[in-house]
Amino acid sequence: MDSSVLTIGHLAKQTGTKVETIRFYEKIGVLPQPERTGGNYRAYDISHLNRLGFIRRARELGFSLDQVRELLSVADDRTQSCAAIDAIANEHRRDVERKIADLQALKVELDSLIDQCSCGTVAECRIIESLSPTV
Repeated sequence: MDSSVLTIGHLAKQTGTKVETIRFYEKIGVLPQPERTGGNYRAYDISHLNRLGFIRRARELGFSLDQVRELLSVADDRTQSCAAIDAIANEHRRDVERKIADLQALKVELDSLIDQCSCGTVAECRIIESLSPTV
């Protein structure tokens, strides 16, 4: 096999991606189907490695698969304006900001519960009481 050709195992190892995830990305179309060898093995190349690296990084930053698909679509035409990319990134930032606000509110609520704990018995525990449904 040509040294510039990667097997799915090598691609997985170089990108830190599970083989099943690579197959999934192919199935949903964010990673193009590779050529096949005479033995019917997938034969990936540097373009697959780069694209998978892009997908991995975008996912690490929390972009959804739909957003990744949009980013790749725009990125595939290097002559386009990056306004669409900015719009996707701004939408994602707003989502992140909402999640941060939700987590901060959750922290305040947990702090309040923990502060109410008198370290007595479980029967008197305010945390258990607040988690138990009232019927």
